[in-house]
Amino acid sequence: MNFLEISRTAFMTAFLLYCAAFILYVVAVTGRTWRGRDPRHHEQKWGRISFTVSSLGLLSHLIYCGTRWAYSGHVPVSNMYEFMTFLSMMIMIAFTIVFLIYRKILLGMFALPLAIVIMAYAAVFPQDVQPLIPSLRSIWLYIHVTLAAAGEAFFAVGFIAGLMYLLRSVDFGAKDSTGRRQKRWVEFTLFSIIIVVGFIVSVFAFRAAGYEAVFIQNQTVIDSQVDQDSTIEDKEVYKLPPIVGPHDSKPAEIQPFLGMSQPLFEAPSWMNGQNAGRKLNTVIWAILTGTVLYLLLRLLARKPLGKALSPVLRGIDPDDLDEISYRAIAIGFPIFTLGALVFAMIWAQQAWGRFWGWDPKEVWALITWLFYSAYLHLRLSRGFQGRQASWLAVLGFLVVMFTLVGVNLIIAGLHSYAGTD
Repeated sequence: MNFLEISRTAFMTAFLLYCAAFILYVVAVTGRTWRGRDPRHHEQKWGRISFTVSSLGLLSHLIYCGTRWAYSGHVPVSNMYEFMTFLSMMIMIAFTIVFLIYRKILLGMFALPLAIVIMAYAAVFPQDVQPLIPSLRSIWLYIHVTLAAAGEAFFAVGFIAGLMYLLRSVDFGAKDSTGRRQKRWVEFTLFSIIIVVGFIVSVFAFRAAGYEAVFIQNQTVIDSQVDQDSTIEDKEVYKLPPIVGPHDSKPAEIQPFLGMSQPLFEAPSWMNGQNAGRKLNTVIWAILTGTVLYLLLRLLARKPLGKALSPVLRGIDPDDLDEISYRAIAIGFPIFTLGALVFAMIWAQQAWGRFWGWDPKEVWALITWLFYSAYLHLRLSRGFQGRQASWLAVLGFLVVMFTLVGVNLIIAGLHSYAGTD
């Protein structure tokens, strides 16, 4: 039995079922206004169908995790592909738990797209099974990473409910300065999400086209034995058309795209990290593609996206959304505390001989913990509720995503196990 093939099939099956469930949740929510239909009966009927399909998707996702685990011999969280796939699975588990408690069908309409986007983001990275590096061969890998992902999954549900609260409560027809500022920040949040989608679209589009650009980059190496610098040539491969080329490099092979056969400019000299030019180029493409997608959606909706989504939530009590956001974060916080801090420090002591070393991932995990500590403190002692708490829930998850994505892919450190090309 080829467990790896089964896991790949299960991954794709889960992805397709999540997409189908999202469509069904949209039908359940928006179809309640159809003429001649009992809104409550329609929503309950299609809500049950939607939840059944999403649960089947979760079952397939669990099969992916189990079979890949059986094939590799370790829990599949050792690189960016595996971890982000595992995180999307934990988000679906957290959503399922919260849904069974509150029975709010509308949650599925926002939770499923987040899981789908994270799965699509995971598929950008190499999917080969890789042997564990020595520092990861520990029982603490199972405890630390899985609990941290579970805590972050509940933070994601808190983010979803918080964003829904803002879409429900912000007055998109307001003309005063406060109202306009609230509208702009909601729109910026939606735009930020679309930027991630733009990154995924651009990567898959040029990957399908087989695009590649190769640069020869000069690298300065210091020879300590003779106390003299030497220059070597290193090859840099781009999978996206080079808007920005590596610093101090020359093109070796570039496939023309829209008449562009040379990069428009080089990465600045101070960006001297590994693959800095390629990463900057990827960020630029994500922003460009995301902006185009956003403008197309604006054109179709003929209004700001926040204003277009707001009517969908009119039938839901904003206090329920506020409660769901708080409860999800309250559940996730102790799980995250144990997984990302307590057990992580124990593992660090065993692996590296110290509990704390100011590694970038450790620092940002601490920042995340402090942020949600402040959220719970303000919520419980200062009465932060409603819109204030929802903005904190949204901002908190942005911190989580930078900890997961930005630190792994941009900042070098002991936790850089991304598994990228």
